[in-house]
Amino acid sequence: MKAIRRLTVRPHLPDPLRPLSDLARNLRWSWHPETRDLFQSVDAGRWAESGRDPVRLLGTVPPARLAELAEDRRFLRRLTAVADDLDHYLTGDRWYQAQPGRLPAAVAYFSPEFGITAALPQYSGGLGILAGDHLKAASDLGVPLVGVGLLYRHGYFRQSLSRDGWQQEHYPVLDPHELPLAPLRETDGTPAHVALALPGGRELRARVWLAQVGRVPLLLLDSDVEENDPGERGVTDRLYGGGSEHRLLQEMLLGIGGVRAVRTYCRLTGHAAPEVFHTNEGHAGFLGLERIAELCDEGMEFGPALEAVRAGTVFTTHTPVPAGIDRFDRELVARHFGPDSELPRIDVERVLRLGMETYPGGEPNLFNMAVMGLRLAQRANGVSLLHGGVSRQMFAGLWPGFDAEEVPITSVTNGVHAPTWVAPEVFRLGARQIGVQRAEDALSVGGSDRWDSVADIPDQDIWELRRTLREQLVEEVRERLRASWRQRGAGTAELGWIDDVLDPDVLTIGFARRVPSYKRLTLMLRDRDRLTELLLHAERPVQIVVAGKAHPADDGGKRLVQELVRFADDARVRHRIVFLPDYGMAMAQKLYTGCDIWLNNPLRPLEACGTSGMKAALNGCLNLSVLDGWWDEWYRPDFGWAIPTADGAGTDPDRRDAIEAAALYDLLEQRITPRFYERGAGGLPDRWIEMVRRTLSLLGPKVLAGRMVREYVERLYVPAADAHRAMDPAAARSLAEWKSRVRGAWHGVSVDHVETSAAGASAELGSSLALRVRVNLGELAPEDVEVQAVSGRVDSEDRITDASKAPLKPVGGPDLEGRWLYEGPLALDRTGPFGYTVRVLPAHRLLASGAETGLVAVPSDDLVQGAGLLMR
Repeated sequence: MKAIRRLTVRPHLPDPLRPLSDLARNLRWSWHPETRDLFQSVDAGRWAESGRDPVRLLGTVPPARLAELAEDRRFLRRLTAVADDLDHYLTGDRWYQAQPGRLPAAVAYFSPEFGITAALPQYSGGLGILAGDHLKAASDLGVPLVGVGLLYRHGYFRQSLSRDGWQQEHYPVLDPHELPLAPLRETDGTPAHVALALPGGRELRARVWLAQVGRVPLLLLDSDVEENDPGERGVTDRLYGGGSEHRLLQEMLLGIGGVRAVRTYCRLTGHAAPEVFHTNEGHAGFLGLERIAELCDEGMEFGPALEAVRAGTVFTTHTPVPAGIDRFDRELVARHFGPDSELPRIDVERVLRLGMETYPGGEPNLFNMAVMGLRLAQRANGVSLLHGGVSRQMFAGLWPGFDAEEVPITSVTNGVHAPTWVAPEVFRLGARQIGVQRAEDALSVGGSDRWDSVADIPDQDIWELRRTLREQLVEEVRERLRASWRQRGAGTAELGWIDDVLDPDVLTIGFARRVPSYKRLTLMLRDRDRLTELLLHAERPVQIVVAGKAHPADDGGKRLVQELVRFADDARVRHRIVFLPDYGMAMAQKLYTGCDIWLNNPLRPLEACGTSGMKAALNGCLNLSVLDGWWDEWYRPDFGWAIPTADGAGTDPDRRDAIEAAALYDLLEQRITPRFYERGAGGLPDRWIEMVRRTLSLLGPKVLAGRMVREYVERLYVPAADAHRAMDPAAARSLAEWKSRVRGAWHGVSVDHVETSAAGASAELGSSLALRVRVNLGELAPEDVEVQAVSGRVDSEDRITDASKAPLKPVGGPDLEGRWLYEGPLALDRTGPFGYTVRVLPAHRLLASGAETGLVAVPSDDLVQGAGLLMR
């Protein structure tokens, strides 16, 4: 029989056990071993059955057991100690509170997904896990962050396999009352809501739920409320689901509704209002429009309001390809904004212009969320050094006239939250060397360039640790594989072979991620005979654990999964290679720790960062990867291997795959497996252990989310907060008027004459040239511009590389033709082919970079040819 209504019955905790409720509701338990150990001791069996979820656990413990614990003095002492530790964690000063200067009072961090814990399944892949790690690291550092997202009633999806290996999706309903959430309530006790206006006089309402992530509140908006019509109730049904209008409504709710939720939360709790708004990918870009509307309601014009909003906004892009960006039909966006819809105070044409692709090759009828995000943020970044460069190339059209390296998009390389991803056994080994507190600080705060104490760990201890973790993975794989085959319809009598799947003494390779085509799940299958020889080698076998989800609408990705599954089903190799369905955080925590090699073979440079290998590295797993994302930045032969790439323009995709697959097999056969299986005088793989040691000591400190969040604070949040404070209404109005005036007059700016003291086409290193430049400023004045000399080495096409910029000083003018004279020295500080040019940029104290306006004036081709601007 099916229930006609569902409700949640909460347990009544005896007074001595009341702190258990607070511990369960704060998600710090997901990265705090002592809290998890406490809940396990409540009832070990039910703890496992609950999926290690304290909220679900407490809902199933019998009253008799609770009464017994309420009288257990040893348990109550542990409970008091853990509760006191949480209180100290939440209220004590941390890294942020010890920083000098005036830091942001608060930062609002918006993301479409958050991977905090498997008990709160609101993530699909790397973007969500990164956002979750960002919140956790901010909590550990004491950064006053407020997270904002959506609550998806079906999450992403659960994955299983059919008998023939085809991916199947399941969407279990999530009841917020059974999750580690609490409704945000108004002062009268009613649930807090936000609302958006829809075309035709309709309304989209959303309840605000609160997840407490350590010190960081995470606000999740849920449209499944009775006040909504059925269509609106389904807006937050599932992550990345539905058609174009469905996605647009999700992103309007996230951005516009999210700002309103933050304002409501601050009003109800007294939390400091954010001075900085951080948009994690373009999905939340509409938050800038809502903040502009707020300022317009206070009497500002649109232009000054735009400048004020931009000053305090940070935008992070995660995609290296235009296809990864959400783009909406112009008419669809127009219908949802304007007089009878949302933000009626703002002219809809102004909204549309923010997202228009007004650059060569752009689609004039599409509204681009990343383009809007960049136009609404004064500071932007990619998520690795390589991805920053790719992003500057991809978005260079927004800054015409500037070389890609000058496009104002920097990079902050992602990191991972070590307390979440480091195995307890690894932590205990480190704590044995330097003490528990220092080990916790090293993993959460970071700050050192290397962990030298790892050098003192005996080889035997490192090797035993790695075998223990590998053995745990083997047990986990067998359990999950058996469950998967039962879902595929196999009977118990068919599954005896699973008892021999994997071997805790065999080199183990992990490959787990989303399954878009560029990640090349099946590259390892390129030469199946060669792979089979590797798997079944008599002396140096390998075993591979694979996991990953294809997007529900991506049949190409599903075919890749099926191809891998069918190979792994072959009775000859199924004990050496397995595919585990339903990849998620709980599985990942075993995979990262138990594998010896973490494999990553995307098409370079399509991996923006790729943090799974970072998590593996923190557990002593070595990386085997294409030089893409973070591995391009930090790879060293000391702690891993680089798969050579065949990414020349003349190489077709099929040939490229063949070349790179062959390189992968060569590395495994000739370098990796021999090193794993060779033994030194003491019977241990000394060279392998040394690579593990170097991975932990040299790579470990780099990959921390604590390092990442500290970089965001120092390089982006603090400058954004300073800019926000400087942009008072008068300053915003002045800047908007100045930009309007400069744009209107820029057509009259030109470089008319360049002369130099150089006598010939060569000069001595260390000498300098005197430059004299005449520029026409038209209606502008010298205080509106900066005239720069740009110099550096030149390539074969006379392009300046590794450029240096130096301002020239105005020394006279205007002359009878309205031209100004600028002079300055040009240092010849590099040998070899050397070149220079001059340019004029707008200049204002409130600009974050010279390229911000996208305006530049350079010498004409005729002037360049006549001025001898090149020296060799």
